[in-house]
Amino acid sequence: MKSLFNTLIVASVLAVPVLSFAQQSSPPVTRAQVRAELGQLEAAGFKGASTGPYYPANLQAAEARVARQNVAGQATSGNYGPPTSGSSQSGQPGVSAGAQ
Repeated sequence: MKSLFNTLIVASVLAVPVLSFAQQSSPPVTRAQVRAELGQLEAAGFKGASTGPYYPANLQAAEARVARQNVAGQATSGNYGPPTSGSSQSGQPGVSAGAQ
């Protein structure tokens, strides 16, 4: 019985690392994406860490301004929803059996 208990303990200890290395749900962010986001924040008035103790509040305010600009940009462009690709094709009208 003691050997069964020890076997279960060893199996559970070996299973923990496998479960902790699960795949990420989102792809990693590239340097170009980070630089683009930083540029947007700076354009919205964010000065970086030089704002001292107001850093978190200033960052959140700049992020809110960027989010409002992005929403306003989507509303004025006339595009709604995510970008789509592909095409659709409508078929010919159906012919009922009585019309032939």
